[in-house]
Amino acid sequence: MIPLRDENPTRRVPVVTVVLIVLNIGIYFGLQPQGQQLLGRVDTDMADPNAADREATRFNFEYAAIPCEVTTGEPLSHDELPSASGEGTCSRDEGRPGSERPIFPDKQVWLAVVFSMFFHGSLLHLGGNMLFLWVFGNNIEDHLGPVRYLLFYLVAGIVATGAHVVVQPDSTIPLVGASGAVAGIMGAYLVWFPNAPVLTVLFFFIVLFREISAKWLLGFWFISQFFVNPNAGVAWMAHVGGFVFGALVGLLVRSSGAARQLAWRDRYLQPTSPDPWDQGRRRPGRW
Repeated sequence: MIPLRDENPTRRVPVVTVVLIVLNIGIYFGLQPQGQQLLGRVDTDMADPNAADREATRFNFEYAAIPCEVTTGEPLSHDELPSASGEGTCSRDEGRPGSERPIFPDKQVWLAVVFSMFFHGSLLHLGGNMLFLWVFGNNIEDHLGPVRYLLFYLVAGIVATGAHVVVQPDSTIPLVGASGAVAGIMGAYLVWFPNAPVLTVLFFFIVLFREISAKWLLGFWFISQFFVNPNAGVAWMAHVGGFVFGALVGLLVRSSGAARQLAWRDRYLQPTSPDPWDQGRRRPGRW
């Protein structure tokens, strides 16, 4: 199921959402080298037909978040690099030969967690994330305001990365993508606008265009993360972590007047404003 747009009007142009989309697209095409990541090829000669792939690999290892680096607080050493056949060995045993030789000694391990949110592994990866961000992010920004929305987005991405690190603390594979942050947006949307109609493309033997309540679309997406092929190279736990974080923040704001006063723009706190929980209520003929 692919969402195309929702029928949930906003009162202002979602400036931050647009900037995030432009920034992600700009980094992908203007800064991030294009190529396939080749494990075990980080510190080898670049002068060969696979130079583009090698450059992309080096970029990811130099700037993206890596669970092993997050858990140890230090850049990977040459001995910890993953081989072409899979994971490397995450270790900081004192005195082990080569452990003091980081491949990128100037790498800022903690900043890499933020940088990773703006890198993507493919055009499809980028397009999917930006589509979901556009469909669901504008309403969250409209209620939170630009500053709180940006903070929420970044924290959701950091929490998502943390969830991935918890389940794979020794992984030496770079983690890239805005999926975790976008999942946080989706989690909050599910709580605040469960009945908002979302025009969706459904692939079920034939292609169908239907308006589906957000709760069914987002609920299906969330459950589907637990059925991701473990060999697909998808950080599904980051998706789950971001989504749960967003949903919990959404529930806190929904259940607490004080939290709502702190989080939402004043216009949505006025007695005359429409109840946000009822926005986009299903009309007859919609699923």
